[in-house]
Amino acid sequence: MDDTDQYLIAELRRDGRASVQALAARLGVSRATVRARLARLQAQGEILGFTVLTRGDVADAPVRGLMMIGIEGRGTERIRARLSGLPQVTAVHSTNGRWDLIVELSAQSLAELDTVLTQIRAFEGITASETNLLLATRRPRSR
Repeated sequence: MDDTDQYLIAELRRDGRASVQALAARLGVSRATVRARLARLQAQGEILGFTVLTRGDVADAPVRGLMMIGIEGRGTERIRARLSGLPQVTAVHSTNGRWDLIVELSAQSLAELDTVLTQIRAFEGITASETNLLLATRRPRSR
């Protein structure tokens, strides 16, 4: 993937509904170049799909947060499997650094979030955690 591919993906992240013409203008390339690169990125598996975030997605779970989790020993896969079974867990990410996993959570209320946090913290093998609430989500503006 070269810089143009990276810029194309960045523009699609900003506006997944942008037309080929608009993308070409933003990148300073032809529409044929954008079409060809999109096709190639999809064929190579770099772009796996397109999605949309609706008001309902956020309104259905108005309380959202990120929970960083430290795990002792080799229990990561076991804990990941348990996390995946919780309806409030929307994604589980492995990471490097201080934390072993970052968990995206969504709940109807702070009380529900508190309940699930308590439940997760009680999992055998979790040594530490830190949770941050997501207050607002803003998409970067186009250049």
